[in-house]
Amino acid sequence: MKTKTFFGLLTLAGALFMTSSCQQKEEMPFRNPDLPINQRIDDLLNRLTPEEKVQQMMNQTPAIKRLGIPAYDWWNEALHGVARAGKATVFPQAIALAATFDEPELYKTFTLISDEARAKYNHYQEIGETDRYKGLTFWTPNINIFRDPRWGRGMETYGEDPYLTSTMGMAVVRGLQGDDPHYLKTHACAKHYAVHSGPEWNRHSFDAEVSPRDLWTTYLPAFKALVTKANVQEVMCAYNSFEGKPCCSSDKLLIEILRKDWNYNRIILSDCGAINDFYVRSKTTPRHETHPDALSASKDAVLSGTDLECGNSYRSLIEGLKNGKITEKELEPSLRRLFKGRFELGMFDPKERVPYSKIPYEVIESPEHIAQALKMAHESIVLLENKKQTLPLSKTIKTIAVVGPNAADSTMLWANYNGFPTHTTTILEGIQKSVPQANVIYIEGCNHTATTLKEDLGASITYKNKKGFSCTYYNNKAFKGTPVYEGIAEQIRFTTGGNTQFAPNVNLKDFSAQFEGTFTSPVDGPVTLKVEGNDGLRLFVDKQKVAEHWDKDYNRSKSYTLNAKKGKSYLIHIDYFQKIGNATLNFFITHDVPVDYAGVAKQAAQADAIVFVGGLSPRLEGEQMSVHAKGFKGGDRTNIQLPDVQKKMLKSLKATHKPLVCVMCSGSALALNWEKKNADALINAWYGGQEAGTAVADVLFGDYNPSGRLPITYYTSIDQLSDFQNYNMTGRTYRYMTQKPLYPFGYGLSYTTFKFKNATLSKSILNPGESVDLKVTISNTGKQDGDEVIQVYIKNPNDPKGPIKALKAFKRIPVKAGEQKEVTLAIAGDAFNSFNDERQTMEIRPGKYEVLYGSSSADKDLHSLRLTIK
Repeated sequence: MKTKTFFGLLTLAGALFMTSSCQQKEEMPFRNPDLPINQRIDDLLNRLTPEEKVQQMMNQTPAIKRLGIPAYDWWNEALHGVARAGKATVFPQAIALAATFDEPELYKTFTLISDEARAKYNHYQEIGETDRYKGLTFWTPNINIFRDPRWGRGMETYGEDPYLTSTMGMAVVRGLQGDDPHYLKTHACAKHYAVHSGPEWNRHSFDAEVSPRDLWTTYLPAFKALVTKANVQEVMCAYNSFEGKPCCSSDKLLIEILRKDWNYNRIILSDCGAINDFYVRSKTTPRHETHPDALSASKDAVLSGTDLECGNSYRSLIEGLKNGKITEKELEPSLRRLFKGRFELGMFDPKERVPYSKIPYEVIESPEHIAQALKMAHESIVLLENKKQTLPLSKTIKTIAVVGPNAADSTMLWANYNGFPTHTTTILEGIQKSVPQANVIYIEGCNHTATTLKEDLGASITYKNKKGFSCTYYNNKAFKGTPVYEGIAEQIRFTTGGNTQFAPNVNLKDFSAQFEGTFTSPVDGPVTLKVEGNDGLRLFVDKQKVAEHWDKDYNRSKSYTLNAKKGKSYLIHIDYFQKIGNATLNFFITHDVPVDYAGVAKQAAQADAIVFVGGLSPRLEGEQMSVHAKGFKGGDRTNIQLPDVQKKMLKSLKATHKPLVCVMCSGSALALNWEKKNADALINAWYGGQEAGTAVADVLFGDYNPSGRLPITYYTSIDQLSDFQNYNMTGRTYRYMTQKPLYPFGYGLSYTTFKFKNATLSKSILNPGESVDLKVTISNTGKQDGDEVIQVYIKNPNDPKGPIKALKAFKRIPVKAGEQKEVTLAIAGDAFNSFNDERQTMEIRPGKYEVLYGSSSADKDLHSLRLTIK
């Protein structure tokens, strides 16, 4: 009875507040930017009803109109550029950024990204849009350790090494959060905490088991660095369990380590739907099932420190407050952290007080940002092989054949968690622009994995004797009223990414469209009709509905197989409506034809050189995907070989005896054994962003000297790896691997040569915790300017269970041909840390250590100096 009265009084209070004037709102203490933040938070919390408090702990927070507080969605992404919110500069994928080994330029890159983030936020605030992907809280970087090349999301990380991941991760955080003394530019988020590196298919039920040693020396260092050194504002707890408890309710991870040991007092949030995994029972998707219901799961998560839920399980806390199973006092620490974050972003302050509110929309994809995307793409490219100096190719080449599934694919270059650039230069386009006088023969040749190619039959669709579809648009979601545009579309390839309309006078959102055309089949047999788009779509053939998706979704594709008769006509009709996010609609009509290896080789043999552009695709590897091709499972891989169809194509091209250059695009390591032996040159170009085509062409023709370094080990096969679900680090990565890899961590060739000499340490005897400087002279002994990446590893013979060697410093240095430079690298005192298995703590042990420096982690590329710790 008391509870009902309490809620009734609060409801009455809410009604009274609804009558408040704008002037009264401005006078509320929480809106006074001159008051201490804690005082402002106290005032605001006192004004909220219990239900409103709970609602503010979920990513989609509703508006509180009586207080003048707009709705806010915490979910936003900026993995390698502002994502999923229209036009943005698309930089290389994170794993490619790691390959630059260029911390200062990574910091600059994310400073530009946060400029675009603020510009977008300022724009959306002006037009009153507050839905998903329009806020200032970015759930990046992903600093999980890429411990196994089979993990599909490894491309989102900064590689396999804790030090490289820590260093690059801190640069990302500092670039995103800015350096203003009063306001944060945006929030960065360290994810996924912790021990989360695949597999994707069982992440909602997987219980990661690791030794204390591996936990503290491999899986936690980057999180500790971002929390204790970079002041990261958010930490996302992972889907998986750790030691039998879901990470988002792990008292060891969240309370003992994060809150107490590291004194973290900022926001912890759940991965999306992670709280549901505590209690949802599912036959199709195994879950943790550690809790009986939503309330017990939500209460456990909150009391463990998970302040914000991405999802809707926390709604159960409203009933929990009513029946006394949780109290407002128990919610208060989370609410204080959440509102502190929003106050520090300036969300409740006059915009003239917030310096970042002045960043204009014009910075988005500006020439400076595009130039930086090109610079990072340049620096990320790793030259793996260059036999007989095949590269660079001559710019006077007469004929060049460009073959492969990634040559003309622009969206592949965007990777995942991407924005939408206004233009992407494909690798084919980059080559064509670099040698405009050459005859460039382009042949797709083969798919990534299939033994058939999809022949485009779109030219066989007409409407009233005109090529393409009729299109009719309405500025509503119901196909009603007077159309705002009617016309002909030769093909259906539309997106409002980049604020581009589908057609003149058509809204960017809340619109519907109808398309109709007649397909006259040029073939007998199966024809695939595929339509993909977010929100609502329906596909009809001869007025019969054959595929449908009529609900909101980020992206969904539907396919239908038509058993066509040559010469017969079929009426195709598509209905589409847009509701959330950027509108996307693509239609493809294709016929499968067998890959013609001999025919492709015959065409390519006419060229003076062949460039094969293959590898993987973000449509094959990534986050929890429905991929069923051989060698792939749920976004992960079951082997690391290049798919058979591509290897067979390469063998046919090799038989032409023409110079064969392989450009591999992927987000992970490939076991390129045949390619290493048989290709005349081999390049890893990753997923290089919107300027990747220019960058690759610049490397191929010598306008840029490649200087990227591998942030991951390339294995010869999965036989060099333990079971994917085994998180033990024994034998994994360069730090523990005793077998010879295909290519070592830190490896990358150049068109010039470098030598190291005159290396000295500033001290030869250290006290525990003391730092030391390494000075070394780098000489460019070749004929071309280039960048060298000097890497410093520590070998610790005092810890026989520890890493064989571990990266502890690095620096990218530009050196002109014939020039030499003296370089100083600081080695921090904690570089000599060891793990004490008995005490389960890190310590620095007395004894002799080796300081190894050179151009990769391979022993043959390293030189040694010795020092002693007393």
